[in-house]
This record gives sequence, C-alpha cells and structure tokens, in this order.
Amino acid sequence: MQLLIVEDDAEAAAYLTKAFREVGHVADHAADGLQGYAMAEGGGYDVLVIDRMLPQLDGLSLIRSLREQKDETPALILSALAQVDDRVKGLRAGGDDYLPKPYAFSELLARVEVLARRRGAPAAEPTTYRVGELVLDRLAHRVTREGQEIALQPREFRLLEYLMKHAGQVVTRTMLLENVWDYHFDPQTNVIDVHVSRLRAKVDKGFEQPMIHTIRGAGYMVRDNAR
Repeated sequence: MQLLIVEDDAEAAAYLTKAFREVGHVADHAADGLQGYAMAEGGGYDVLVIDRMLPQLDGLSLIRSLREQKDETPALILSALAQVDDRVKGLRAGGDDYLPKPYAFSELLARVEVLARRRGAPAAEPTTYRVGELVLDRLAHRVTREGQEIALQPREFRLLEYLMKHAGQVVTRTMLLENVWDYHFDPQTNVIDVHVSRLRAKVDKGFEQPMIHTIRGAGYMVRDNAR
C-alpha cells in the first residue's frame, strides 16, 4: 500500500513511517495540514492517516476539503480526543475510521488494511496455512511437515500461526509482542528470540531446508527456500 501520514509530531511521524515500511508499505509524511492537503490532492495514495490536531489546517478541515473536491481516498483519523462526540465529528467530517490515542500499531495496521480493501469483499480467514510442506491446521490445532506431526506448545503454535499467516513477509518483534503475547513490554527482551529458537528447533530439525529465518535488524520470516 501507499500511505500518507499527516502528523506534526516528528517523533510520532518517524515511528509510524518506520513501522509501516517495516511491514512492506510505502509511507510518505506531511508535517502540517496544508502540506498534507497538497500531497493528498495529488492522488495515488491508498489510505490517509491523519492526526486531528494539525498546524495550518486541522485534520477534520483537511478531510472536508478533500471530500469537497470529490476525493474519496479512505482517511483514518488519529486523535487524543476519544469521546463519542469527538469520534462522531470525525466521521461526519468525512473520515472513514477514527482511532483514539494511545493505540497499538497492530490495530492501526489492521484498520488501514481494512480501509484499503473497503470496496472489495472481505477475505475469509483461512483454516489452514501452508508454506511448502509445512502445514498448520487451525481447527485441528495440528502442525505437520512432510507429513510428520510436530508437537507444539500453545504459545509456539500461536507464534508459528502468525508467522505463517505472514509467510514471505518480515514480521517485526513489535508485531509479535502485540499479536502473540497480547501486551507491550521492553522490545529488547529476549523472550521472542527464546521462543523462536525453540520453535525453529522443532520445525526445522532434521530437514535440509530451514523454514524459519531471522532477518537481521528487522525480525523473522517463514518462507520455503526449496522452491
């Protein structure tokens, strides 16, 4: 996806830009409302992520101006104002979604992905993930590789499930903390490395080609090197 982030807080903007790029999206940044309007008006973006409180032109006015120009690019509003009336104002101004601060990046990413495909039918969640000869059956809670069953602990199963769901993509530590552990803690902790190491020992041991790869400085990836 190609995203435009309109955010005047330099630290927040840098975090979002980096996080979206880590998961494979193109992210541009505008530091105020007028710059954001000019960049958005140029078109080409799949989703706009707009802070509500902006210098030059506030986020709601920016969205209203785009809608007046018949620009229907999906817009997600980020705001510290979280009351129902605030969310209603954002949606009535033409916003497609409204996410109060603070937020988890995984939720923001999911909402942005939903907006990007809003005109298409939603994809059904698969019951089985397959990468080469590695198969994970979500309903039976069973993992096999080349027909051999692999016994996993519940956390290991969830970890592999998330990695296989994003097969061929870099999965960052932040994504794993938010989606497999369901809470935030020091990203420098080695708990993820320990669990990945245990999972790798079970999934890759005895096989010529590894499935679970460490992407230095970025995170992890499941891919089939045999293909």
